[in-house]
Amino acid sequence: MDTRESGRDLAAVASLLADATRAAFCLALLDGRPWSAGELARHTGVAASTATGHLHQLVASGLVIEERRGRHRYVALAGPEVAELIESLAALAPPASRVPPRSLTAARTTRALALGRTCYDHLAGALGVRVTDALTGRGFLDDRGGLALTPEGGAFLSGLGITLPATRRPAVRSCLDLTERRPHLAGAVGAALCRHAFDDGWVVRTGPTRAVAVTEKGRRELYRHFGIEAGAARATVPPLRSCDSA
Repeated sequence: MDTRESGRDLAAVASLLADATRAAFCLALLDGRPWSAGELARHTGVAASTATGHLHQLVASGLVIEERRGRHRYVALAGPEVAELIESLAALAPPASRVPPRSLTAARTTRALALGRTCYDHLAGALGVRVTDALTGRGFLDDRGGLALTPEGGAFLSGLGITLPATRRPAVRSCLDLTERRPHLAGAVGAALCRHAFDDGWVVRTGPTRAVAVTEKGRRELYRHFGIEAGAARATVPPLRSCDSA
């Protein structure tokens, strides 16, 4: 491999994310849902024409894909690998560089995101890290020499009624958590668990951000299957009316 050529390719990707507006777009798209250019413009406080220009660059780079729905166009991250890259880079930002919330609503939003959120298609925040720790502690994940699903872990998923789809995506992958600065579970298993948590009513979205709240049923099921105490799973907050840059 020509390292000089590869270095130029890496620098090109880094230059795209070095712009604060494009980086904010990618962080917003971490919720896994398609956004329109207008929605991203309002979310980041830029003009619609500015948003369109930035999105053209992100689409051309392959980090973001464009979807047509009738006459409307939406954008989304190109896949879980891109989402994990964005979350991991965000986790490396120096804590001192983060601006404190400027309002009570912003503070509540920040707290809710730290307690529990989605990272594209898997659980993140304190909730995601605790679930990952519980899976490892119970022998369902093996973190020696790289994260791996154990046979006991496969049986555990089957017991929950989870069947992993046929995919080239790694079964398990470690993703550095933005707020906890520790790994949470990504990959096909992380996505399947997150989907099960929503479908079975363990967690619900609490507003227009990526934040999720654990339901009463979720608290019971988290304790039953993972040994997570109700207090540790407390990510229940009132619905939020505004969103922040995360």
